[in-house]
Amino acid sequence: MENFQSLELGHKEIFNRFFKQDPPRVSELTFTNLFIWQHKYAPTWAVAGDCLLIICRPKDQAAFGLQPVGPGDKAKALQLLVESLKQMSSESRIERVDEAFVKAYVEPESYTVELDRDNSDYVYLAQDLIQLSGNKFHRKKNHVNQFIKKYRFEYRTLNRDLLKSFLNLQENWCQLRECVAYPDLWSEDYAVHTALTHFGDLDFQGGAILIDDKVEAFALGESLNEDTAVIHIEKANPEINGLYAAINQVFCREAWSDMRYINREQDMGIEGLRQAKESYYPDHRVQKYSVKPKF
Repeated sequence: MENFQSLELGHKEIFNRFFKQDPPRVSELTFTNLFIWQHKYAPTWAVAGDCLLIICRPKDQAAFGLQPVGPGDKAKALQLLVESLKQMSSESRIERVDEAFVKAYVEPESYTVELDRDNSDYVYLAQDLIQLSGNKFHRKKNHVNQFIKKYRFEYRTLNRDLLKSFLNLQENWCQLRECVAYPDLWSEDYAVHTALTHFGDLDFQGGAILIDDKVEAFALGESLNEDTAVIHIEKANPEINGLYAAINQVFCREAWSDMRYINREQDMGIEGLRQAKESYYPDHRVQKYSVKPKF
């Protein structure tokens, strides 16, 4: 078994080096994402054969691996990852595996492969989200226009002066949604707090909509690869109509207009979230798979 160690902030440059050498397409594979969700997934990592190996150990399910990353022999790294998982769990599985990785490195005679629709990423053309042009975006543009007509607002980039206001909105949002009663929302709340309290240490950008000098919506995202940004977190006061549509558009325009694509992550099988993501007409999905050894 490789010498796996728990993820710490000081490991960021190691991860970034591998992600730069082998740019990811799936939203899980950024240091920020792994770090802010560590309370839920408890990721560990090791380097073998010039590949980064990652194993997640969530409390409520069996350990699983993420696809190996790096310039090394990824087929061999996949085998090493499976062997390490066998020593941790009765079931070895690699989750959230990019379709391109499956086609290139997963031998069908050695592994079973199953589409994971719930965790596949929605990817949009950035200019679609910014311009909201054409009949298919008519309703979205109306929501934004109605918000603009009703409210005088200001867009501001996240800085240390705004951190407390971001945290206040998250706290208020969680009270409205009763996060303590729902494990997934509680885990997300922890992730948001982790991200914001480590602002400046991590590589994400943030933007907010302020109404009467109060943060009423914010979003956090970062570069995933050369032409794609990934939006990790998006929150808005649900009592303000059109605000979610507005922060979606304005954050993409102000922070990511130089990107071709915007990855808005998965729907997790939640019907309402699926409908919301489909309503923005994704350009494509990054299909992800669950990979298990046959023997």
